[in-house]
Amino acid sequence: MTTAVLFGSFAILLILSVPIGIAIGVATLITIIYSGSLPLAFLAKELVTSVDSFPLMAVPFFILAGEIMGKGGISQRLFGVAGALVGNKTGGLAIATIITCMFFAAISGSGPATVAAIGGVMIPAMVQAGYDRRFATATVAAAGSIGIIIPPSIPMVMYGVTASVSVGDLFISGIIPGILIGGAMMVWAWYYSKKMGYKGLEEKTSLKNIVKSIWDAKWALLIPVIILGGIYGGIFTPTEAAVVAVVYGLFAAMVLYRELSFKELPKVIYDSALTTASVLIIVGAANAFGKLLTLEQIPTKIANGLISFSSNPTVIILLITVLLLIVGMFMDPLAAIIILTPILLPIVTQVGYDPVHFGALMVINLAVGYFTPPVGVNLFVGSSISGVPMGPLSKAVFPYVLSMIIILLLVTFIPQLALWLV
Repeated sequence: MTTAVLFGSFAILLILSVPIGIAIGVATLITIIYSGSLPLAFLAKELVTSVDSFPLMAVPFFILAGEIMGKGGISQRLFGVAGALVGNKTGGLAIATIITCMFFAAISGSGPATVAAIGGVMIPAMVQAGYDRRFATATVAAAGSIGIIIPPSIPMVMYGVTASVSVGDLFISGIIPGILIGGAMMVWAWYYSKKMGYKGLEEKTSLKNIVKSIWDAKWALLIPVIILGGIYGGIFTPTEAAVVAVVYGLFAAMVLYRELSFKELPKVIYDSALTTASVLIIVGAANAFGKLLTLEQIPTKIANGLISFSSNPTVIILLITVLLLIVGMFMDPLAAIIILTPILLPIVTQVGYDPVHFGALMVINLAVGYFTPPVGVNLFVGSSISGVPMGPLSKAVFPYVLSMIIILLLVTFIPQLALWLV
């Protein structure tokens, strides 16, 4: 009965459109009161102790770094490189947008931040070049989801902390899948653009233009090299890398590019603080929710139920994939990772899956939810930029969803796509 109260109250709160972090916390509180087995102070204690973690400090710093780089002219220069490479091809602007999102993903670690930074530049440019507004918005919303797959990735930090797995290994596991997903999205963008007659930029691709654009963007392109090179070279931890990203981002935006002034800096810090606060509320409440699940032995019951249904690893991983795709449509990835990792990780390791491989799969699964209704955050961010209603936008994004699921299945059944570099 306690389980029914916990999940029932949580479902009702979600239906009432209560914010996800608050819904998780209130459902936990209702269950504590109902069961009487824990003191009310349990929730307050978990809200504090769960965010008191050194690896978790990477999250606010990566969020701040993404805000700084989005407002500091870095996204425009990244597009300059992508445009010089493919801009004159059929659908060149759409393909360049996806490449730019992949570049920015290696800086921000956040899906919505990638959509906000790239969408503000690219959606108007694509519309001005004759692209359909729905297709332009769908392209940015879908490609923005790569922001949590290519390292650094905030959800991978969260999974690493929850599952006690190396965050560095998780970052590496996202490189090949992220590139494959970007490639699959480019294939659809090219096909649709060719069908609709969307042409590229008039300026021809030349070695001179490519070299010039790379030189103009050299300080921006150095950011992922510094972050990832420092982590994998053993120079600093992922948390320290996040701090380095903030310091370098400030230097690049304010000194090298001079597109971020001291006057604008408080607004950037304010925006990142709001995002960080909402994330940490979700983290604290989800940790309390997860511990309550463990005390009620719900993970064990679910694991036994799945294994009794089938002992075939393929069947089990497909069931878990379907579950994660559905959960991702309704729940924030960070909350889903903290709640579901203790439930699902013992099951997948029991049937032979590597925890790092499963972490990559979990993040890719939940990334699909970033641009699928009803809670697709990237869709809302894209819609707010372009003004395209959610209904038409949800239809336009479907081919991108399909392309991402195809890559997800490849990574599921070919583990080396995630583990080879690890």
